[in-house]
Amino acid sequence: MTTMATPKQSAPMLQAQDYNPKSESVVAKRIKSLIFHLVALALTGVVLYPALWMVASAFKPNAEIGGANTSLWSNNFSFDNFVTAFDGIGGVSTLQFFTNSLVLAIGAVVGTILSASVSAYAFARIKFPGRSVLFGMMIATLLLPFHVVIIPQYIIFQQLGLVDTYVPLLIGKFLAADAFFVFLMVQFMRNLPAELDEAARIDGAGHVQIFCSIMLPLMKPALISTSIFSFIWSWNDFLGPLLYLNTPEKYPLPLALRLFVDQTQSSDYGAMIAMSVLALLPVLIFFLVFQRYIVEGVSTQGLKG
Repeated sequence: MTTMATPKQSAPMLQAQDYNPKSESVVAKRIKSLIFHLVALALTGVVLYPALWMVASAFKPNAEIGGANTSLWSNNFSFDNFVTAFDGIGGVSTLQFFTNSLVLAIGAVVGTILSASVSAYAFARIKFPGRSVLFGMMIATLLLPFHVVIIPQYIIFQQLGLVDTYVPLLIGKFLAADAFFVFLMVQFMRNLPAELDEAARIDGAGHVQIFCSIMLPLMKPALISTSIFSFIWSWNDFLGPLLYLNTPEKYPLPLALRLFVDQTQSSDYGAMIAMSVLALLPVLIFFLVFQRYIVEGVSTQGLKG
C-alpha cells in the first residue's frame, strides 16, 4: 500500500526542492567580481608605485628628485641621467661594473648548482653513518645570521691574502655553504622514485653515473629555481663586496651605485636612479625567461614517486 504524505511531511520537501544554490543574482556576482578586481588593482598599484617612481625619476632632472615636486611624471623629460650613468664614475666605465656583477652572479650560479646538487644527492640517496645528524646541523645553519660570522670570516681571508679578490664572495658557493639550496634539492630528490636508482645499479651504474645520467635531467626544475634565486641574490649583494673589495675597478653594480652619492659634495641622484633601472633589467629578463620553471618545480613537490 502506498501511504499518502501528510501536509506536515510534504512542506519541508517542497521547500528543499524550491531552494537552488545557483539562484544567486548574476548582477550580484558581477558586483562582487568588480569589487575584488578593483581592490586587487589598488593593492597592485601600491606595491608597484616605488618601481614606477624609480623609472619615472630616471627621466627627471636632479632638481626635481626629492624636491617640492612630488608628481610622478615630469614635464622636463630627458635622457641625461642615462647618458651620465653610461659614462661611469670614478674613472671606471659602467660596462666594467656590469661585467663584474655578471662574473660574480654567474660564478655564484655555477658554484651553487654544482655543490648543492652533489651534497643533496649524498643526503637524499646515499646512506652513511651520521647522515641525519649532519643534515640537521646543515639545516641549523639557516638559523645562524650572516652577521655573526662576518668578523671571523674576514680575519681568515685577510690572513690568507684574499681580501680585494672575488674568492671570499665565491668560495662558499662552491662549498655548498647555502643550506637553503641544499635543502631544496634534497626535498626534490626524495620525491623521485627510488626504483630508478635500483634499476641503474642492476645495470652496473655507480653513484656518479646515476647522478649525472638520471638525477640531473630529472632535477631541471629545482636546478633552474636555484639558478634564479642564486643569480638574483648575488647580483643584488651589497654587504659582501663592501667588506672584501677595495678597488673600484672590481666593484659590482651595487657598490657602483653608492659612488654616485657623495655627502660632502653634490650627489647625482638622477644618474644613480638611471643606473638602478639599468641594473634591474638583467634580473628582470632572467626571471621572466625562467619563471615557468619555478612554478613547475613547486608543483612537482606535491608528487610522490
